[in-house]
Amino acid sequence: MAARRPAARVVTGASAPPDGLWADASRAFVRWLDGDPSGLDELVAVMTPVLWHVVRAYRLPQEAAEDVVQSTWLALVRRRTAIADPAAVGGWLTTTARRESWRVAKAGQHVAPAADEELAARLPAESSAETSAVEADSRHRIWSAVDALPERCQRLLRVVAFERRPDYQSLASDLDMPIGSIGPTRGRCLAKLRVALVQAGEI
Repeated sequence: MAARRPAARVVTGASAPPDGLWADASRAFVRWLDGDPSGLDELVAVMTPVLWHVVRAYRLPQEAAEDVVQSTWLALVRRRTAIADPAAVGGWLTTTARRESWRVAKAGQHVAPAADEELAARLPAESSAETSAVEADSRHRIWSAVDALPERCQRLLRVVAFERRPDYQSLASDLDMPIGSIGPTRGRCLAKLRVALVQAGEI
């Protein structure tokens, strides 16, 4: 009898990136600031998949999305000394990517969805290959379910999933919705996501 695959887990509390991912980004950023070029290479490897997920929420064409991700990294190179707390670099990058995506979308380049980019969050080094495969599969199933939700839910969940303290005022402007409705809307979107996963037999 085939083993039942692990259920996908939906976090219904405050959205926050995995602590391991944010810690990896922080350590890499510190190494780069201390003069180790490999720190920037590691930071790019850790955070680029996350930035792609954030940018996808704005339905930019592939070329425009690539430009936004590149612009985000260039902005970090120029302003790295302005980030006082290395632990904030992940949030700084996602916020910058979101604002640049919004600017490009408003400039008239907002078109049909680009091809799917699966989040490949970097797992702790001690994770076994089996654990890594299971967790990657779980993430893939959750984000596939997110892609089936209404567009507003997709955009909202993709943005708040990677920011510890989302800027609700700018987020409300981006999504063209009252700031007071973001929390309730997020709750309804998570409920829809849970129902979709239950119906698919994922949880």
